[in-house]
Amino acid sequence: MAQKILLVEDEKILADLLEKKLKEENYKVSIAPNGQASLSKMKKEDFDLVLLDVLMPKKGGFEVLEEMQADPRLKKIPVIIISNSGQPVEISRALEMGARDYLVKTQFDPKEVIEKVKKTIGE
Repeated sequence: MAQKILLVEDEKILADLLEKKLKEENYKVSIAPNGQASLSKMKKEDFDLVLLDVLMPKKGGFEVLEEMQADPRLKKIPVIIISNSGQPVEISRALEMGARDYLVKTQFDPKEVIEKVKKTIGE
């Protein structure tokens, strides 16, 4: 059965590109345009992985991570952060808050995303 990924990204072009690449690898992809929408999707459906943007309207990635860590069911879902910032302080904060990995938008290509997804959910 295909693994389900929640892609939390407010930049439509990037969301569409990542969705296409993930679907080519036979993942089921659901998109949330902001942190608030992502939390309601996570409470209704089960996901194998969350690709989480940091800077978003309504609720940012760090707020989403905090809420996920406070919920025993959501805490188990692996998270890969996708951010515009490659600042070491931001990376270490995300990892300390439970994220498994980190991608900087300006530095990755879609193949790297697929590699990190496979590594994180053990395919």
